[in-house]
Amino acid sequence: MTSDQIILFTLFGAVFGMLLWGRFRYDLVAFTALLIGVVLGVVPTKDAFSGFGHPATIIVALVLVVSAGLVRSGAVYLITRTLVDSTRSLGAHIAIMGGIGGVLSAFMNNVAALALLMPVDVQTARKAGRAASLSLMPLSFATILGGMVTLIGTPPNIIIAAIRQESLGAPFKMFDFAPVGAVTAVAGLLFVALVGWRLIPQKDGPDAGQALENVTDYIAELTVPDDSKHIGKRVNDLYDIAEKNDVAILGLIRDGKRRYGTARNIKIAAGDALVLEAAPEALDEFRAALSLNFANDKHEDLLKADGAGLSVIEVVVTDQSRINGKTAQTVGLSWRQRTVLMGISRQGKAIRTNLRKTQIRAGDILLLLTPEDNTAEVTDWLGCLPLADRGLAVTADTKVWLAIGLFGGAVALASFGLIYLPIALGLVVVAYVLAKIVPLSELYHHIEWPVVVLLGSMIPLGAALEASGGTELIAGWLVGLTAGMAPWMILTVLMVVTMTLSDVLNNTATTIVAAPVGIQMAQTLNVSPDPFLMAVAVAASCAFLTPIGHKNNTLILGPGGYRFGDYWRMGLPLEVLVVAVSIPAILVFWPL
Repeated sequence: MTSDQIILFTLFGAVFGMLLWGRFRYDLVAFTALLIGVVLGVVPTKDAFSGFGHPATIIVALVLVVSAGLVRSGAVYLITRTLVDSTRSLGAHIAIMGGIGGVLSAFMNNVAALALLMPVDVQTARKAGRAASLSLMPLSFATILGGMVTLIGTPPNIIIAAIRQESLGAPFKMFDFAPVGAVTAVAGLLFVALVGWRLIPQKDGPDAGQALENVTDYIAELTVPDDSKHIGKRVNDLYDIAEKNDVAILGLIRDGKRRYGTARNIKIAAGDALVLEAAPEALDEFRAALSLNFANDKHEDLLKADGAGLSVIEVVVTDQSRINGKTAQTVGLSWRQRTVLMGISRQGKAIRTNLRKTQIRAGDILLLLTPEDNTAEVTDWLGCLPLADRGLAVTADTKVWLAIGLFGGAVALASFGLIYLPIALGLVVVAYVLAKIVPLSELYHHIEWPVVVLLGSMIPLGAALEASGGTELIAGWLVGLTAGMAPWMILTVLMVVTMTLSDVLNNTATTIVAAPVGIQMAQTLNVSPDPFLMAVAVAASCAFLTPIGHKNNTLILGPGGYRFGDYWRMGLPLEVLVVAVSIPAILVFWPL
C-alpha cells in the first residue's frame, strides 16, 4: 500500500467511526475529514470543493426544492387524498407506500420517485400523529429496491448496460433486469413492510417531519365560491372529507347570520361561509381539497391585488395591541393591510360570532393571511407578538396540475436520456419560482444544508480513494480471495464486497469499479459474464447501511431526523436478504 492509500483508508475509518459514535454532527465530521485530506496532500487542493458542484449534491438540493413545490401546489394533498389513509396501521401504510414507490421508481429515476412521495409520507405521518422517521426510511429503501427492475430505474443499471456494450458488443435492454430485480424487490419490500420498520430506533421527541409545536386548533371560516361544485350539497355531505382532513365543521354563515344545529341539513349556496375548527395545516388542506376561498370575493381581490404570493402567520394579541378589544372589521384589517383573519384560537373557548365581527381579546392567537413580504409590517401595525415560524404555507391549489406536469415532463425527459437529470430538475425549480409555486424568498429555506455539506465533503474523498488506486487494490484482493471457489460463492463474495463499497462510495463509482472486476472473474472461470454483471447491478444499487451510500438515503436524513448509525439496523438484515434472494434468482434467470 502507498502512503496515500494508507492515509485515505485511515481517514475513512476515522470518519465512519466518528459518525457511528454520533457525538458530533455528520456535516462537521465530513468537512473536517476533507480539510485534513487536503492538508495531508491526498486530496488535490483544486478538487477540495469539487463535491459541492457534483451532480449528486446538486440533485439532492434540487429535489428538496421540487418536493417543497409539490407540497405548495397541492400535488401532495392530491396523492394523500386518493392513495393514502392516515388511519391505516403503520405496517399497512408502509406496504402501500412502498409498493407505490417501488412501481414508480421502476419507470422513473428512483431519486425522483422519492422526491414525489417523501412529502406525502411526512404529511401522512403528521395526520396520524406519529414520527415520520418510522416510515421515511422504509420508503427510501423501497424506492431503491424498485429502481433495480428496469434499465432507467437507477444509474448502476445504465452503467452496467454501457459496460456490457463496450466489453461484449451489446447492451442490456430495458427489461433485462426485471426477472432478478423484481424478485429481489418484492422480497425486500415484504421485509421492509413486515419486519424492517420495527428495527428503526424510536425517537423521543418530534422529528423534522412533524410540527415544531402543537398549538390549539383555530376557529376559522372558508367561503364557497360562485363556481363551486359543492353548491347544492348539504353541509353534512362534507363531513367525511372534513374528518379525513382533521377538520370539524361547526356551522355555516349565510347573509351574515351564523347557523348551528340545523346547519348540517342546509343546502350549500354560493357565498356561504363554513365555520370550522382545525389546525392551520389541516385547514389549508381542507380548503385545497374543496377549492374553497379564504374570504369573500372583495377581500380575496384585495389580497391578490399586486400579484404577489400569500403568507400565513400566527400572532399573539397583547394588552397593547391595536386590535385588542376591537374586531378585524373595525380596525380595517382587510382594507388597510390587505390581510384576512383566517382563524382565532382562544384557549378552547367557543366563538359564536362571525370572525370579522368577533371582539379580539388579549391572549388570543390569530391566524392571518397576508401578502407575501408584508408580514412584519402587519404584525407591527397590529402591535402583536409573532409566534415562532412553523413553516406554515398557503397551498397554490390552482397550480397543482402545472406542478405535476412540469415535474412529470422533466422526469420523463431525464429517464429516456433526452436531458441530464440535474438540468431537468433545475428547470423545474426555475419554472416553480416563475409560476410562484415556490416563493423566491423561500427558495433556499427548503434545502437541508448539513446534508449538502456531507455530500460535498465525502465525494472528493471517495474520488481521491479511487485516484490513489485504493479501489483497484480492493479489486485485486477480491480476485485473489475467490480463487478456487464455486461460482455461486464467487458471486456471493462479489455482491458482498460491491455492497460494502457502495455503502462507502457513490454507487456510480462503485459500479464503474466492480463491473470490470466481475467480467474478469467470469473470463477466469470461462463462464458467461452476464450473471456477474447482474450481481454487480443489484449490489451497487442496494446501499442500505449509511446515509451516503445512495442519494435517497441522504434525502431522508434531515426530514427523518436520523443519525448516521440508524441506517444499519434495518439496512444490514435487508442487505443479507438481498444477497440470499438474488443469488439463486441470478443463477436461474442468467445461468453460468
